[in-house]
Amino acid sequence: MRRLRSVSVAASALAIGLVLAACGNIGSGGSSGSGGSNETYNAGATSVVNPSSHKGGTLTFALKNTPDSLDPGNMYYAWEIDFVRLYGTTLTTYKSCPGACSNKLVPGIATGLGTSSDNGLTWTYHIKKGLKFSDGEPITAADVKYAVERTYDRSVLPTGPTYFQSLLQDSSYPGPYKDPHGNLSSVTTPNPYEIQFHLAKPFPDFNYVVALPQTVPVPPDKDKGSTGGANYQKDPVSSGPYEFQSYQVNSKLTLVPNPHWTPNEDPQAKQLASKIELTMNVNANDIDNRLMAGDLDIDAYGAGVQAAARAKILSSPSLKNNADDGFANRLWYIYLNTKVSPMNNVHCRQAVEYAANKKDLQTAQGGPVAGGPIASTVLLPNEAGYDKNLDLYQAKSDPGGNITKAKQELAACGQSSGFHVGAAYRTDNPEEVSAATALKASLARVGITLDLHGYPTGSYYTNFAGVPNYVHQHDLGIDFGGWVPDWPDGYGMLDDILNGNAIASAGNTNVSEVNNPEINNLLQDSTSQTSTPAQRASDYAKVDQITMQQAYILPEVYSHELDYRNPDVTNVYSDQAYGMYNYAVMGVSNSSSSSSGS
Repeated sequence: MRRLRSVSVAASALAIGLVLAACGNIGSGGSSGSGGSNETYNAGATSVVNPSSHKGGTLTFALKNTPDSLDPGNMYYAWEIDFVRLYGTTLTTYKSCPGACSNKLVPGIATGLGTSSDNGLTWTYHIKKGLKFSDGEPITAADVKYAVERTYDRSVLPTGPTYFQSLLQDSSYPGPYKDPHGNLSSVTTPNPYEIQFHLAKPFPDFNYVVALPQTVPVPPDKDKGSTGGANYQKDPVSSGPYEFQSYQVNSKLTLVPNPHWTPNEDPQAKQLASKIELTMNVNANDIDNRLMAGDLDIDAYGAGVQAAARAKILSSPSLKNNADDGFANRLWYIYLNTKVSPMNNVHCRQAVEYAANKKDLQTAQGGPVAGGPIASTVLLPNEAGYDKNLDLYQAKSDPGGNITKAKQELAACGQSSGFHVGAAYRTDNPEEVSAATALKASLARVGITLDLHGYPTGSYYTNFAGVPNYVHQHDLGIDFGGWVPDWPDGYGMLDDILNGNAIASAGNTNVSEVNNPEINNLLQDSTSQTSTPAQRASDYAKVDQITMQQAYILPEVYSHELDYRNPDVTNVYSDQAYGMYNYAVMGVSNSSSSSSGS
């Protein structure tokens, strides 16, 4: 599940207009015009719950798995991109306010959004003066440039988007680890507080690209030796409101206030809690039980409570008042790999689409209420280009699956008796475990045998499903995944999972290995500076249609999630830009049981 727009260009004007209209009276501090709301069911979907500026206490998070990495330049899970804002600030970021308002792009460490020149080939940003890292050293444009440079070496930092490599002029730059005396010439720093990005082709959404964590500044002299490269995540130098106090990798992280941070560095973040603790590898049901008991504040993964907790919360008025249930801006789906035999035959992929019992997959993801409606497209219902009538495999009209058509497609692909194929899923994600089991049972009805292979979330993309060689060697023709858009339009949803230039040797998010020239061209055309919002929507709709016709992806649900918030947590609301609660503004109240630590 990965994630994450330009404001001044016509291509994004419609989306931004809608965002501004949705903001209404919401102020820059993240409170609604009415001053927030009481703790009631689903209040956090549209307003701030328990607004407060109280300082002090310990804010506690738990995670049912482990991260890709806590290095801002080496992460791509949605919760990580939300959480990293506590200790890193990007060039641009998203407005801290509830609901659709949070899709608005605003400055981070930059003084404003970037400006384009040279017919859209150059983007310029100015860094705020006076900003400091947690060690007291000044933050300069050179630190942002280096942060981008280091992400080019996928052998050291395999995770994260590949937008810079595909958009900037010198895509063959090897990175500073392989060539410490080299230079990413497509990123220039005319002075210590100015940075320019030189693109190979115009890309009007570039302001959104620099909102990703890869522009969190990194001082080159701190990314050296035993504490650099892949180990930089153990103690990154902070540019956010908190800094690392201690980190036991994949076990526990403790953050404390960064003494050199000021709200001017990032007005969208707050420094309220005296300490923030994140405990990893905690059983998902234990997380839910601790949340409901008040022993834990927030589930960091942000994908909703498990089935047992859902039943308890929805049947208890007191618990329900501390829960939010709504569209999570996420698609749960299954990659159908185009390189693993016999899934490299479109008819075999279509057989899987028809045979899958979408109702059972929906149930595995939490059911129609807490899990979400059955999906038949890759585009989300709130994205331009979405076509509610696109349902090529009768996911909505015949959710139990069409056995007759599945067998017809098996015959067309020369596998009348069915076939064996491997399937990858994440063992520490209970819903995904259930979905994998459900898919195995439904495909068995037509003779397709799934050999299930479970892997941990933290290394799922870096070592297994995201490594094409591994996928091929282990016949992983079916691979579970999920996606939160990199930014709120069709390009942010589609590019990194369907564009051929996104295929990478590790940390690959185009797990289906789609390299369809028509899709590639449509995505490129959608970024033309002369493209109108209507044309962009048309391009995205065509990409979605081709994807479903070629059965590159099997959609499961448009995710709805039931999230529980400890009533002692302050400034809680759902953030559409991240598809979960906004972690950057939270605190704990005076009465919080967490204030003494945990």
